[in-house]
Amino acid sequence: MDIPPHHIPQPPHSAGELYKGLRARIDPSQIPSPIDVIEADKETWESQVYMTLPGNNPPLSTTDFVAFDQGNSNPKHIRVTTWNLPNSAHLARECDVPLAVIVQPFADLDPREEPVPLVDCGESGPARCAQCRAYINPWCVWTAGGSRWKCNLCSHETEVSQEYFSNLDANFMRLDHVDRPELNKGTVDFIVECEEYWAPPPLPKLIPTYFSPEPPPTTPRKPQPLNHLFALDVSIQAVESGFLQSVCNTILDIIYGGSAADGSAFDPCFPQGCGIGILTFDQTLHFYNLSANLPQANQLVVADLEEIFVPLREGLFVDPWESRTVVEDLISSLPDRHASTVVRESCLGGALVAGLASLAGRGGHIVVFQCTMPTVGPGALEPLTDESQVYGTDQERTLFLPRSQIWRDIAEECADEGIGVSMFLGMSKAIDIGSIGTVPSITGGELFFHPRYNPSRDQIVLTSQLRRLITRTTGFSCVMRIRCSHGLRVSKYYGNFQERSLTDLGFGVFDADKAVSAVIEHSRTLDERQSAYLQCAILYTTVDGQRRVRTCNLALPVASLAGNVFRYADMDAVVCHLTRNSMASLVSRRMAQIREDLTDKCSSILLAYRRNCAAATTPSQLIIPEAFRALPLYTLAITKSKPLKGRNVSADVRNYYGHKFLSMSVRNTMQHLYPRLLALHDLDQNTALPDAATGQVSLPSLMRNSYVYMQGHGVYLIDNEEFVIFWVGSSVSPQLLDDLFGVDDIHALDPNMTELPVLNTILSQQVRYILAHRYSQRGHVPKMLIARQNMDGMEIEFSDMLVEDRNNGAMSYLDHLCLVHKQINVALTNGGSISGGPSLRGSPW
Repeated sequence: MDIPPHHIPQPPHSAGELYKGLRARIDPSQIPSPIDVIEADKETWESQVYMTLPGNNPPLSTTDFVAFDQGNSNPKHIRVTTWNLPNSAHLARECDVPLAVIVQPFADLDPREEPVPLVDCGESGPARCAQCRAYINPWCVWTAGGSRWKCNLCSHETEVSQEYFSNLDANFMRLDHVDRPELNKGTVDFIVECEEYWAPPPLPKLIPTYFSPEPPPTTPRKPQPLNHLFALDVSIQAVESGFLQSVCNTILDIIYGGSAADGSAFDPCFPQGCGIGILTFDQTLHFYNLSANLPQANQLVVADLEEIFVPLREGLFVDPWESRTVVEDLISSLPDRHASTVVRESCLGGALVAGLASLAGRGGHIVVFQCTMPTVGPGALEPLTDESQVYGTDQERTLFLPRSQIWRDIAEECADEGIGVSMFLGMSKAIDIGSIGTVPSITGGELFFHPRYNPSRDQIVLTSQLRRLITRTTGFSCVMRIRCSHGLRVSKYYGNFQERSLTDLGFGVFDADKAVSAVIEHSRTLDERQSAYLQCAILYTTVDGQRRVRTCNLALPVASLAGNVFRYADMDAVVCHLTRNSMASLVSRRMAQIREDLTDKCSSILLAYRRNCAAATTPSQLIIPEAFRALPLYTLAITKSKPLKGRNVSADVRNYYGHKFLSMSVRNTMQHLYPRLLALHDLDQNTALPDAATGQVSLPSLMRNSYVYMQGHGVYLIDNEEFVIFWVGSSVSPQLLDDLFGVDDIHALDPNMTELPVLNTILSQQVRYILAHRYSQRGHVPKMLIARQNMDGMEIEFSDMLVEDRNNGAMSYLDHLCLVHKQINVALTNGGSISGGPSLRGSPW
């Protein structure tokens, strides 16, 4: 992309870091562009189907591709950092490409793709290896005339049960091969009804968290439909901010449907057969009997936070349709009931223990709406001290750790019971996400962040987020294990989960938007004539109470040459792994060290390519492999992310984004690190509108994230999955404003606008289609902001998303590329490694 001759000056931004010393003059338009890579990949894969057989590079995660499952799982479900595994630990070290797998087992598929097949193998369950317990899959081999099958992971031969037996054809394939999805498809759901697959009871506690008159269960939990417990903070902050009113309106709309602002009706989306419970809390806990035979809900108050118990069993969870009158009356009356409250305290820890006691023995989902730091009850927290004093010291890591062990204990017990916790936070001041966020992180839940909650601005987003939370594919009482073939093993996991053992991960809930990653290492040298195999299996209960196992399988070629490892490398997976590794390191290392390590890792990968694949070139040349063209930019973007950036960011914001990154999908990670930027004033007349003949829609090309490509008369849209910001130039034409916003003067443009007006102009239709398309992909509405040039404070947020510029306490992309080049040049000249020597960041070159 050419640089406009009259680009704008850099907008207001958080200060960056200067390059120290002299550097070569480089034309900014000649440096590697991620947009070129993204657009080229879209052009290749949006017009053809990706076949998943081993041996191909998959499309980028940012491309809207269609995959056909041929025995290897869809890349939307599972990605690896290289699709040709090095055959030895020595080659892996030589290449310096991290070996990792990112699994998103419940990922939403494209409507044009086949749904994940559901297989019922009867009461005996799916066929499994007698030695390693792997599940039957397309890469197993049939022997002894079909009476035995050889496991592709451990090579053990297992007897085939009588009911599963089938004769083999001349190619040693089963005669019923075509009719068995588990023998054809990489991703399969098995129905498992026998008690062996039920969730086991948790180990008894020496000191029980809550009081219960019943003895702890000793038998496995029978699968039941998912119950939702909505726990609402009713302290004075929740009432005065309008948060409580918004939450009550949203819950009613989701359960029973409602009408939008434009008068259109929308259907209820609460899953049929699931139960609902309501709990409110301030300095005490309020339970409600919602039985359908009552004229109104009965409230029962528990004031003793030292020995919490559930004061009722019948009527705590009900079918919302059977008890519609009671539930509707209660939820709609909560804001008025507490309108005159003067209570400022909140016992969030007590509410979570109450939720744990209510759902123990069956599992479920606690959805908390919280407005203030919990100051009474279990896990009570003191106000935070000045956090700015700890930055740059060894105490910095304490910002990312819970200040009370009770939060971790509650989280572990919830995960053991198959209970997930998600939190909507609408606070006006610090709430200590480092402590309370531990519970969603360990139980597999999610955090939603609405600081200084304003109903007129945030209600649309909150409604959209809660709707997505309830409607997306979700499993609960989950256990996951990743198995590898001989010669490989999993050494470490990253994500939001409970690590139950060295091999098993536990989740209270696990949904379509969450991913887990694992680091793979060699235990012996692999045979390059054979494939390596991975199988991820997750045992879970569906929302309607059916126990299932979902398996994702992958067969990978083995490479003995570094060139093949780099050729088949997957930059998206590498960037996602580096991001998660950095976020997980925040609890043990200083941010400055993590930022330097990211630069070193990037330089090490590029240095390994130079030494192994391009040794003949001169050290003064910067050689970047095709698969990693944009790696230096993405590693820079990680250092500029909210958890790691070097300038003032509150601990709550750092912890919130750290939590998000640890479970974010590969696609969302890439689009958050390098936000999508569009020049709306340059849209072609036929772009983002249905073609009259075919009905197909072509989306506009993106542009690079830097002010040097922007002009003052333009309107730009940037989207990082969390925010959508419209930047309006100071010399924008009145016609453009009128076509998009319905006003002809920049000063008349409402900076608090939360939705684009529906106008009968081509530009308005195009932009609304683009936003609607993105909404359909992510399933929720991000916050919309307006930033007028040199007029609105939100311009800083916009400018900080331009990751190629010097901002966020870090260098510009150009300077960072020069630093990486210098590190590689020095290592090549001196014959050393990058990570082993002193840092080059402060050296005066």
